[in-house]
Amino acid sequence: MADTQQVDEGTDAKQAARAERKAAKLAKEINAFAKTHGGAEAHVAYIGQAGTRIVLVGEDDAWGDLVAPTYAVAEQAVEKAGVTVHEAFDGEFAAKVKTGPYEWTRMAGIQVGGPSNG
Repeated sequence: MADTQQVDEGTDAKQAARAERKAAKLAKEINAFAKTHGGAEAHVAYIGQAGTRIVLVGEDDAWGDLVAPTYAVAEQAVEKAGVTVHEAFDGEFAAKVKTGPYEWTRMAGIQVGGPSNG
């Protein structure tokens, strides 16, 4: 029984280390986005088995997103990056996002007869 417990503890430590490395990598990417766009704010949203989406909005109204494997890793990444995290993607925060023709055709172009982007 003690052997099994040691294996489980070793596996848990490896998973924790892997999650820490992933959070650090995501934080680095968040900081790069913030530097390029004059700062950034974020919203973290669970998207199911795919993981958790981190939506970033720059001070210049540019936006982007990253996907973390778990909600805990996403929270750790935005905390390490030191960005403001919004509870909801609405109001003034959502109004900052400026979409262009590319986004509109990707979101609804195929359904409303726009170009297929393909």
